[in-house]
Amino acid sequence: MSDTVEQALITPRYLAGGGDPGWITVPLHRAAGWSYGHDPLMPRVLLTSPDQLIQLRLDPDPDDPGWWTIRHARTADHPGWTATFEARTPVEIIATFTDALTDPSGPPTAAPDPCAPLRDAGWHTPPHLGGLASPDNIAHVWRIGGRDLWSIETAVIQDPTIWRAVFTGTTPLHLIAAVTQSLADRTPIPRDPSRIPGLARDRMTVHTHHLPAPDIAFALERRVSTLAARHRPATTAPPPPHGPSPRRTR
Repeated sequence: MSDTVEQALITPRYLAGGGDPGWITVPLHRAAGWSYGHDPLMPRVLLTSPDQLIQLRLDPDPDDPGWWTIRHARTADHPGWTATFEARTPVEIIATFTDALTDPSGPPTAAPDPCAPLRDAGWHTPPHLGGLASPDNIAHVWRIGGRDLWSIETAVIQDPTIWRAVFTGTTPLHLIAAVTQSLADRTPIPRDPSRIPGLARDRMTVHTHHLPAPDIAFALERRVSTLAARHRPATTAPPPPHGPSPRRTR
């Protein structure tokens, strides 16, 4: 058995292809305590949050644009919302959404601007289109006021849309901002060299290198452990042992 495994590092990251769904579903179940269910007659995954308010559905139906659907029920304090991601959305990008969603520290005090990380990364407003476009003009982010939606789309002129994500207007802004931060991130996404996407192949940069096999084999376990640690109560240092009171000196 080889001690190293060849990996392809793909940039821009939004062209890396879907990846392993377990990168999302396993931490939700094992680190965040989401329960799972399935329909034995359908290749569908259902995960439900411990408070029963949020459900993630992974429905691999090529005719359904909502390959990934995350839905939060309405509460007394907040209206319901829905986020959908199509099949070719990299799981690493979706995971930034679910990681922020399950962060026990909760949302930030001030709602962030989801467009800020994109502007900082050099995204621009294309003529006649509005929104923000990546420097290579492949990825676009729009705030659609009339329909009260946020939309992310990756596409190149000669090909159909590669993937699309849609957030209803009541989706908490820090969750959308987590996704836009990931879009702006220039860190490559690793993939098996045999699973490099064919769409927009000429628009991506691929570097291959070898990594230690354990780094690949245990990457998901490390991710689960890191996320699980967020839910553990902080341990406090034990009080110092009681000893004799120090003597006063003159």
